[in-house]
Amino acid sequence: MKREKEIPLAPIDRILHEEGCARVSEDASRLLRDIVEKIARIIAREACELAAHANRKTVMKEDVLFAARRIGKQIPTLFE
Repeated sequence: MKREKEIPLAPIDRILHEEGCARVSEDASRLLRDIVEKIARIIAREACELAAHANRKTVMKEDVLFAARRIGKQIPTLFE
């Protein structure tokens, strides 16, 4: 079963327009949303693992930052 998207398209469109895009195709908005969701899920999974490794149930800001930095180095290869 296909998972429903968590992030609506409107905020994605708004971000694209705020960054200077005059017009944006629906395909472009959907693709950016899919990429953002994929990266967010990867960071969330990593942050949860970090909290568990530290014997905590609560994910802390530091877990998310560490996971984002770690995943950030891998972003160029995520979509190959």
